[in-house]
Amino acid sequence: MDAMRLAFGEIKSEIKRVLVKYGMPEEKAETCARIHTETAYDGVYSHGTNRVARFVNYIQKGWVDVNAEPSLEREFGAIRVYNGNMGPGILNALYCTDRAMELADQYGIGMVGIRNTTHWMRGGTYGLYAARKGYAAIMWTNTESCMPPWGGRECRLGNNPFVMAVPSADGSEPLQLDMAMSQYSYGKLQVTRLAGEKLPYPGGFDDEGNLTDDPGAIEKSRRVLPVGYWKGSAFSFMLDILGSVLTDGIGAAGMDQKGYGSCGGCSQVMIVVDPGRTTTDAHMKEIVDTAVRYVKSSAPSEEGGSVRAPGQGSARFHEEHDSLGIYVDDDVWKEIQSL
Repeated sequence: MDAMRLAFGEIKSEIKRVLVKYGMPEEKAETCARIHTETAYDGVYSHGTNRVARFVNYIQKGWVDVNAEPSLEREFGAIRVYNGNMGPGILNALYCTDRAMELADQYGIGMVGIRNTTHWMRGGTYGLYAARKGYAAIMWTNTESCMPPWGGRECRLGNNPFVMAVPSADGSEPLQLDMAMSQYSYGKLQVTRLAGEKLPYPGGFDDEGNLTDDPGAIEKSRRVLPVGYWKGSAFSFMLDILGSVLTDGIGAAGMDQKGYGSCGGCSQVMIVVDPGRTTTDAHMKEIVDTAVRYVKSSAPSEEGGSVRAPGQGSARFHEEHDSLGIYVDDDVWKEIQSL
């Protein structure tokens, strides 16, 4: 795969130009472009630069309303439920995370659900956003069917991203889990295929039903492997149901019927907690420090290998991107420029 290195500002400016051209107000376009670029800067190219063209395609099809704003539908105590009105998923998710943090300030915990929204791109964006402000967070979204249930051949489950985040102990980047319900997300399959590489571990089935490490074969069959086999299948199923129940929204079956692309009409839940209500800053630092040190003290399974705590992998991308520029696939960049 041919690639180039570009400065953060250059990428953000070009994405913003494209979004404004396709009708997004300038302030909203600035925010969305920043999030896409930050995602690529963190090394998650699949949901950063690689997603721009698809997002624009959804705007053109009327599957995303660039002018829509979330509207409050239900409230009770520390709970709020919004209708996303098919607005840009990034903006809706940031809005709901802000509301959840406000509720956590008031009640110690806030739960905000949003239905009828669109793809939030990288789910970890919102966990990091809350954790950098000192909150702990649990968040997830449901999606259209793109993964077969365990024991099935046809897609009936969403690959529902699940996020957990907690502030770091030393003021560095928060600890964060941001995972799809498959061994590899479709975005990761795309990035690996474009790089001409194989997956490090089998990630799904080919058309003949054989486990394979060929990302292209898995994309073709659409039979991604649930993480933990039957456990991941069940986890995804329950996230779909809870996402719908806690937002008064729809799940994979409803999204499949609508047919508005990836995550069109999805439901998302943001649960944010003020850890100052459950422990002290000093004890939280001790908890996090001890856990990270203990995990990283394990001897590497392979010579020259290392053990990282969740979320610490982005540091190597930051160093590389700061010194060389942000990695962008040639074809992806040409596609963005042509929009």
